[in-house]
Amino acid sequence: MTALMRAELLKQRSTWNGLGLLGAMLGLVLLAVLLHGLGIGAENADSASDQLTMVLGWGERLGALFAALLGAMSITAEIRHGTIRPTFLVTPWRERVVAAKVAVGIVIGAGFGLVAGAVAAAAGTAALQARGIDVQLVAGDYVLLIVGGAVAAALWAAIGVGVGAVVRSQVPALVGLCAWLLFVEGLLVGDVAGVGDIGRFAPGAAAAALSGLDPDTLLPPAAGLVLLAVYAAATSVVGALTTARRDVV
Repeated sequence: MTALMRAELLKQRSTWNGLGLLGAMLGLVLLAVLLHGLGIGAENADSASDQLTMVLGWGERLGALFAALLGAMSITAEIRHGTIRPTFLVTPWRERVVAAKVAVGIVIGAGFGLVAGAVAAAAGTAALQARGIDVQLVAGDYVLLIVGGAVAAALWAAIGVGVGAVVRSQVPALVGLCAWLLFVEGLLVGDVAGVGDIGRFAPGAAAAALSGLDPDTLLPPAAGLVLLAVYAAATSVVGALTTARRDVV
């Protein structure tokens, strides 16, 4: 298993996928945080909850999204380019291959979330202060945002690997993850779809709760952690079992 993880780390270092996703994530985090920090009405940013959810929370959201994309690409790229064949020839226990990708994805995903949260915290605070808005956040809020965002991104990377293993085709897997996190969950949590409180039990909402976002609507951080861990474990297991039972095209 250690050898598989080293091989997976080598694959990540040998391609531009990770660096490209990291750069795109940082650019979008800065854009989203600054647009909201400089453009939101002062009356909508007068509490710690509003500032965290409306401005700084974009670090968690985009960190989780890009970690999920990285996880999905770690397996769909190999399937797409055919390099999964020699991987399975060297290691016929396919579940171990998926497990190694999940483990490495968790590590790199945590880094994505950590960087996204830290950048969002710094940029969001600076934007609010530049407008003369009193920052209501305390040290604990920043810690929860950054650490919670890192854990959420790590677990979403595992979910991404599982989704990629099940879907296999790269474009549908990436589009599906983006659509779910950016649009579908917004409808569920906002109750636009008329589903009541069920939206707060969705995986994206659990990740947001883990960072302390929207505490009046979402689950407590501890409950969000447990729920998201269950989603990550279930998705990873389904992805591993699906990969083991399918033929390699």
